[in-house]
Amino acid sequence: MRVSRLDSFIRRLEAQRACLEHAAALITDLEGCVLEFGLGNGRTYDHLRHLFPSREIFAFDRQVAAHPSCVPDAAHLFLGDFSATVPAAIRRLLGTAALAHFDIGSGDVAATAALAATLAAAAPPLLARGGVILADQPMAAHAWAPLPLPPGVPEGRYFLYRVR
Repeated sequence: MRVSRLDSFIRRLEAQRACLEHAAALITDLEGCVLEFGLGNGRTYDHLRHLFPSREIFAFDRQVAAHPSCVPDAAHLFLGDFSATVPAAIRRLLGTAALAHFDIGSGDVAATAALAATLAAAAPPLLARGGVILADQPMAAHAWAPLPLPPGVPEGRYFLYRVR
């Protein structure tokens, strides 16, 4: 049965919230920062601030389009194309991220798949051993093992991995 785009959006956000909260529980005993790839309008970044009030959170995006209250300060924002910002982040944050959230999907299926593959190849050095990766796209990386999704989140809606 086909659902409306609004219902699909609501289901995606419910899955995203459930996965973020599940990931937060998975990294309770792991030190490190949190990474948000795809700042967008800042809703997820704001939720991450509530989930992780004592952790540094770094956001990545091409340009700022977020609500002003949801924009990180300059020290926590990697602004520009991922091909430039990920290497800069690796130099600064090598192996220190406990959680990376990739919210990179767009309406262009081929471009989104290509971006996911590029980031899955480039981002592993950012993550600490045992770190958790949460993504809205499949992110096949050699260093990442798939994890089960939280109850109520259907397979393929979100993707969860742990650094080996």
